[in-house]
Amino acid sequence: MATSFATMTSTAPRIPLGRTFSTPPAARHKLQVVPSHVIGMPMQSPTYDPQATLDRFIAGKTRHVYLPGESIYSQGDHATTVFYVQSGAVKLTVVSMSGKEAVIAHLPTGSFFGEAALADEPQRMASANALESSTVVRIDKAVILNMLHYEPEFAAHFRAHLLARNNRLQADLVDHLFNSSEKRLARLLMLMANYGQESKPIPAIAKISQEALAEMIGTTRSRVSFFLNRFRDLGYIDYDCAGMRINSSLVNIVLNS
Repeated sequence: MATSFATMTSTAPRIPLGRTFSTPPAARHKLQVVPSHVIGMPMQSPTYDPQATLDRFIAGKTRHVYLPGESIYSQGDHATTVFYVQSGAVKLTVVSMSGKEAVIAHLPTGSFFGEAALADEPQRMASANALESSTVVRIDKAVILNMLHYEPEFAAHFRAHLLARNNRLQADLVDHLFNSSEKRLARLLMLMANYGQESKPIPAIAKISQEALAEMIGTTRSRVSFFLNRFRDLGYIDYDCAGMRINSSLVNIVLNS
């Protein structure tokens, strides 16, 4: 399953934090800030760990640690494998015929990517690079097809992942069309801090450059710098040796119409 937004100059994974665009006045009373409205990608089952299933299959997979910015695969490469983010984070980008690059996804730990190979897509439609130091498992197509056939729990988890990815892409498009870059940044930071996931939030975000954040929300580095300073002045974020610390009150930026 491949997705390409060649007309967008730069986009980022944007997952709905409640309703983040203007709604009719009569519907505003229905807006609630509850964790279930912050939908991550994908919602992982707390009782199932796909890594345990992967560990049972010795042949047909390899594990590799990638440094920040290191390439996992490039647009146009042969598509014969699927990848799983065991730890860290991965960025997917596409480049148009005119040379413009667009960020189409930010994939956290627990994500699969490159799954279009299962649909006999001959070439990669995007490039994948590590956003931070990341451990990625490479799974041969034949192996993962075997797992989907004989491992029902894994198959259900993988299917849920693909459905969540599809829902997220639709939400990304709505976010890009209706929300300001300030809201997109606030929402991205909350999602990177794991707010609204079934797992516990991680308020401290590892160091990430303003340039990378700008690429992910489709704006300039100077605008990101301006918004981050504003968030800090309002007490929504702070910095320490662990990186950027996110306060749950940052959701006020997202919900403010």
